[in-house]
Amino acid sequence: MNRRYLAPIVVCLLVIIGIFTFFIFRKKSSSDELVLYGNVDVRQVDIGFRVSGRVAKLYFEEGDFVSEGSLLCMLDKTPYDSQIRQAEANLAQVRANLQNADILLKRRLSLIGIGGVSQEDVDNAQATFNELQASVLAAEAALAVALDNMNYTESYAPTDGIILSRIREPGTVVNPTDPVYTLSVSSPVWIRAYVNEPNLGRIYYGMPAVINTDSKNSYTGKIGFISPIAEFTPKTVETTQLRTDLVYRLRVYADNPDRYLKQGMPVTVKLNTHKRE
Repeated sequence: MNRRYLAPIVVCLLVIIGIFTFFIFRKKSSSDELVLYGNVDVRQVDIGFRVSGRVAKLYFEEGDFVSEGSLLCMLDKTPYDSQIRQAEANLAQVRANLQNADILLKRRLSLIGIGGVSQEDVDNAQATFNELQASVLAAEAALAVALDNMNYTESYAPTDGIILSRIREPGTVVNPTDPVYTLSVSSPVWIRAYVNEPNLGRIYYGMPAVINTDSKNSYTGKIGFISPIAEFTPKTVETTQLRTDLVYRLRVYADNPDRYLKQGMPVTVKLNTHKRE
């Protein structure tokens, strides 16, 4: 063979071998990686009051970050302050009546031995004393309820989060079931994704995952839930080919969530099915 043609042939063979090797390894690499598509899910909390009243103050706006224990809103305290004073006065009156009943009972017990009073008088004094003791307990409970109601006029953040909605404004009269704020909690944040039945055996609880957003942010995570019930492909991820497929819902919890993971954001989840813990 002419040496003039030998060099190009060798180069062509090397190129062909290189391309073949590339596709072999690429196919193996892609077969070890399972790519799923999903959306960010964040728990939400409706913040309100345990008592009714007129909203006096709201301290945060939509989009504000709040720390756990932060005072979010407050009701007008005037009627509840009056209830406390009324309960305190009632308790003081009942205690005074109990003290007088105790004195009367002791006096009649001291006189019954010498015939100064009848047994009926002693029994009546004892009954009055017992009734007033019960009245003191009831008055103390009423005061505790009034104090609790005063505390319930303030609402605090149960966890770190971001204010999604400011539903009411100062001056609004609310009931105990009326939400005032909607809070998006900072943690946990998970990805709601779906896996089809052929790939169900490739994943497992606690499996590491990489979460990528369209804005090129990357997060680590792990599978924290795999539904045992199959369902039809949700319309949010439905395609022409997947309309009749059965899939299983799963949650991939983000290990390092930040403010860039927003409710409903579409993300890509990559799972390395070759590596198993």
